[in-house]
Amino acid sequence: MSGKQKFEQDLNVLLARLTKDSAQDIENKLNMLKDRLVKLQRENVVKINHSIMELVCAKYLILKGHEVQVEYPLTDILTCDLYAIKGYGNLIVEVETGFIPPENALAPLTYTSARLASKIIRYSSFAGKFALGVPPHYILPFPHALAKPPRNRQNWEIMQIKKLCDAYYQKPPVTFEEIRNARIQEVYIIDVDHAKVQEIDPEAYLKRAMRRGIVYDYLPNEVREQ
Repeated sequence: MSGKQKFEQDLNVLLARLTKDSAQDIENKLNMLKDRLVKLQRENVVKINHSIMELVCAKYLILKGHEVQVEYPLTDILTCDLYAIKGYGNLIVEVETGFIPPENALAPLTYTSARLASKIIRYSSFAGKFALGVPPHYILPFPHALAKPPRNRQNWEIMQIKKLCDAYYQKPPVTFEEIRNARIQEVYIIDVDHAKVQEIDPEAYLKRAMRRGIVYDYLPNEVREQ
């Protein structure tokens, strides 16, 4: 069996699990999303772990009354994982599997913190509400300041986040204004094994993880020395 065949087979197995006892319209919507992911996989755009989590989260959002699209283009260079509309509001969800590129193996937490910060800053400007989706076995080490309401964000926090992002992402660089206005409103814990999603307030999520010493506000050395 080829990789492309295995991809589609895995999605079909998941769809059977997700649509068991579901209404026909829910099944139809999920099948349309699956077909798009299969098409994109044939173009080598998406991977199986990521796509599986997208579908589980998509069903959760559909059941909450959203119209959902996957791999939705926001600009010529920016595509979000899940784009959901409900009434006059929109929601963007970016799914994180925890993958670390080999070139960042010596600073995985700092790199991940920068990646998550960059995603929150860039994507939340297109969304009425922004969320990160994560598997239960992975803790998101995003900067604590981005979970706060923008009015509670201090200038020194904005400066630190700017330096953190600039250490890894400068094409294009995030701006101070983008950081000042960015915010994550939800964290979705995506349990693929049980095909369930749990919503958690991001500030409470991060405070609990930091209190237990699981994650910290990771900053590159040049930021720590300020």
